[in-house]
Amino acid sequence: MKAYIFPGQGAQFTGMGLDLYENSPLAQELFEKANNILGFSITDVMFEGTAEELKQTKVTQPAIFLHSVILAKVLGDDFKPEMVAGHSLGELSALVANGVLSFEDGLKLVSKRALAMQKACEIQPSTMAAVLGLEDAVVEEVCASIDGVVVAANYNCPGQLVISGEVEAVEQACEVLKEKGAKRALLLPVGGAFHSPMMEPAREELAAAIEETTFSEPTCPVYQNVVAKAVTNPTEIKENLIAQLTAPVRWTQCVQAMITDGGTEFVEVGPGKVLQGLMRKIDRSVTASGASLA
Repeated sequence: MKAYIFPGQGAQFTGMGLDLYENSPLAQELFEKANNILGFSITDVMFEGTAEELKQTKVTQPAIFLHSVILAKVLGDDFKPEMVAGHSLGELSALVANGVLSFEDGLKLVSKRALAMQKACEIQPSTMAAVLGLEDAVVEEVCASIDGVVVAANYNCPGQLVISGEVEAVEQACEVLKEKGAKRALLLPVGGAFHSPMMEPAREELAAAIEETTFSEPTCPVYQNVVAKAVTNPTEIKENLIAQLTAPVRWTQCVQAMITDGGTEFVEVGPGKVLQGLMRKIDRSVTASGASLA
């Protein structure tokens, strides 16, 4: 079975999406529609902006979403997913790609999500750290033993986990994890503690927007970050999407579930090759490639 996977924050690069804009009238139309919906020219930042400008959360999340979703739409009849999943923000791209959300509603939710997360980051200093070379259970135990908020946030692939929480608690956890034999435990250059209880204000804000949005029956199952299994019920999809901001991204488990359910060919849709790299570390028996216009 063919699975399409959609990247999250961190995959952006200067000039992203320009080839789509220049080579497809449909892409051009959708990018211009996005500029109108967002109220600023995101295409200017995507095509010509600096890495620093692209790193602004209000830009990064819509930019990655637009690159992914517009590429999927431009592929036309070649785009026939039998299962989809997205990493964090990428889950919203996946939901547009499988017909649960319209392009317009998906973009509005992504924009609201980005701004709500930015606000939550400003309430209290918080951060994330990548931990390499330890079993998940060891990382979880260490996080549980630390005073303050620090939790496992992204299960990216075996031996690569991201933790998230209050700055001091994350720093303490990193020291203990190194003592436990982590190859690396280093702070990430992020604005805040995504996928942790620190995102509760953003979750509440996004929940209100999600509740007002129409969710349709999907054309194929989505493997959601929160539950790491196939979901097709629009109400359940909605609930899991609301829970996602404060819950961990179970990416390893999502991919393993897709393979168990028959996924053999994985295609990353969007900027970069991050997910293709993770696929090789999760299971080398399946093929992983990137979608392209050619």
